[in-house]
Amino acid sequence: MANNISKLKIVSQANLETKKPEESMDALLNPESYNQKIEIKYSERQAPGTTGRMPKFTKIEPDKLDFELLFDRTGTINNLSPGEFGVDEDISKLKSLTVEYKGKEHRPRFVSIYWGTMKFDGCLETMDISYKLFNMDGLPLRAVVKTTFIGSMTDELRTKKESPNSPDMTHIRTVKFGDTLPLMCHDIYGDSKYYAAVAAHNRLDDFRNLTEGMQIQFPPLK
Repeated sequence: MANNISKLKIVSQANLETKKPEESMDALLNPESYNQKIEIKYSERQAPGTTGRMPKFTKIEPDKLDFELLFDRTGTINNLSPGEFGVDEDISKLKSLTVEYKGKEHRPRFVSIYWGTMKFDGCLETMDISYKLFNMDGLPLRAVVKTTFIGSMTDELRTKKESPNSPDMTHIRTVKFGDTLPLMCHDIYGDSKYYAAVAAHNRLDDFRNLTEGMQIQFPPLK
């Protein structure tokens, strides 16, 4: 998907591993704003009789993304006519992408959401539909849909993120007393033989004499 998408796009896929696009839809109008929530959980346990505690990390909750979408069939936007079902036709397409069970997964599909430089992988958590305008026959012509999506990632990507020494990620280490480049490479890559490549990456003239406090970048292995 190209960068800087000018119109918010929702792309669905049944399998997060393959990420093969199945259906997509563009927003009629871009949202006025969107909110992303990051939540870190800490243990609330505290020893009896104490007046304070050190927060103990337990987990990081999946990211959440919420925004509102406007659906309009009054003809004032893009000359869209009411048709037979009004905005229910457009909302049904959104439900098809995010709510309906598909294929052999026995669960709603995963989605990728693009807008500008934002890219969010996840699945729908909540959808709140407010109908705002009707014709004389009660056909809904305008609706605002509030959506919340919860972030998703594959087990492979999650394992890489949770592994502080994954060789597939870039690491920055601060040199401490007694550190040598071969030992640091062994700690990160599991093999000290990569010290020459790391020295070249960091443009170290003398890798044998590291200075305490200097930072060294360890690039991902190819």
